[in-house]
Amino acid sequence: MPATAPPLTHDPADQLARLGERLRLHRKRQGISATAAAESAGMSRVTLHRIERGEPSVTMGAWVSIATALGLQLDLRDPGASREAPALPDRIRLADYPQLQKLAWQLQGVEDVSPQEALSIYERNWRHVDGNTLTMKEIALVHALATALGGGRLLV
Repeated sequence: MPATAPPLTHDPADQLARLGERLRLHRKRQGISATAAAESAGMSRVTLHRIERGEPSVTMGAWVSIATALGLQLDLRDPGASREAPALPDRIRLADYPQLQKLAWQLQGVEDVSPQEALSIYERNWRHVDGNTLTMKEIALVHALATALGGGRLLV
């Protein structure tokens, strides 16, 4: 019989729920079924759903297993450390960022995108980014997007 989860205050419970939701969104964005993801991580589909709901009784090993199976890495960060998010423009002009412009080829007639749209384009298509041709300006944009909107990292 599994151990009972320790009682959590509101903030840790919210953190687990947000983390579980981010894992679920990443899995869905990649088009991976819950069954396939669970099998890949060596767990039951029920355990995966418990993780995606942020239940505290699931072992840390299971959380790490599903993150790894989805190509992610769990990490800790110090909330007290200075992590001031860089200012982002309201709209990002595609022509100013060559890799982003290539990734957004299907957006016919669109000259600019919101920061959230830009982050989503980068995350979904990162495998097509040529790191050798990224400009310093574009590297700074990707970093700013990840810091301000992506919790400090790209979900790729």
